Amino acid sequence: MQELKQQGPGKTIVADTVVAKIAGMAAREVRGVHALGGPTERAISGAISRITGAGAKGTGVDVQVGQEEAAVDLSLMIDYGQSIPDVTNDVRQNIINQVQSMTGLRVKEVNITVYDLYFPQEEQQQQQQGESESRVA
Repeated sequence: MQELKQQGPGKTIVADTVVAKIAGMAAREVRGVHALGGPTERAISGAISRITGAGAKGTGVDVQVGQEEAAVDLSLMIDYGQSIPDVTNDVRQNIINQVQSMTGLRVKEVNITVYDLYFPQEEQQQQQQGESESRVA
């Protein structure tokens, strides 16, 4: 957690998790983003959220927060057929805008790793295979 510069009496502290959640939500708002976080990360956070009942809005997002700046690293899966440069530029700009407007922090950098592409046909095929390969009635 980092304390933000204040102009009046008192202090404001913004936790890294708050900035990570803002960045995660901003990334999800962009057309072409299918999921955040790698498969292992998503499986672990899914299990945790099922146990605790809490959502994992920051999954796939790592942040460093200073007094005036924040740096964001995230990994995401993009829908097949979308322009990777366009989607990542839109994600980057949306994260910068949302973090700056909600926290007042200047976003120094947004590093994005595209770890996979999402193919809707593969998911449908896997679901159909699972249904047709039942070993018991």
